[in-house]
Amino acid sequence: MNASVQKLSLVSEIDVEPTRIRVLIADDHPLIIAGIRRTIEHFDDIEVVGEAHSGPELLSMVERRRPAVVLMDLRMPGVTGVECIEQLRAGRPAMKVVVLSACDERPVIDAALRAGATAYILKSAHTVDIASVLRQTAGGAVFHAPSSIPGCAGAPAGADAPALTDRERSILSAVAAGMTTAAISRELWVSEHTVKFHLTNIYRKLGVANRAGAVRYALQHHLVTVP
Repeated sequence: MNASVQKLSLVSEIDVEPTRIRVLIADDHPLIIAGIRRTIEHFDDIEVVGEAHSGPELLSMVERRRPAVVLMDLRMPGVTGVECIEQLRAGRPAMKVVVLSACDERPVIDAALRAGATAYILKSAHTVDIASVLRQTAGGAVFHAPSSIPGCAGAPAGADAPALTDRERSILSAVAAGMTTAAISRELWVSEHTVKFHLTNIYRKLGVANRAGAVRYALQHHLVTVP
């Protein structure tokens, strides 16, 4: 009986070993690829399965390497970034595409997201943040980075209320209640980096620049209720 219990315990330990996220990196600068690969491979749950240096090479490689997430620059030879995203999503709808770009212009960000990118982050992002985006993207979340150029934040698209997800509404309510990022992280059982990325989404959808603007917008448009 004890032997059986020990065997079951051993099997359980093996079964719960986390699945690594298969990531393919695409950028036309070899040094950038090397730097990204070196940093994200420090995380045990991320595996780099390939490197591509052009759009056509990326499109060909995904069929052989079958990554869960493509981490790509927008400016590569052969195929424009938007066209590449559209073809990737058409060929493998379940695969996620994360844009890692130096461009912080709202029209470019919007075009990438409309083409099917799941996330848009800047090359100035911290390594931990990039890893967090890869994890959350693989899990189905959507992130994008607002422009830091004055006047680019703009208002939410369309006249209707912004389409916040349930998680975004929860975080917005917590912010309106005065909770800190650390407190929200503990309350929702997610990392502080995840909370910050959700806040980034919220700010852009509401057309605001910070917490105060988000709270003011939420109260004025009755998106949240605060006791």
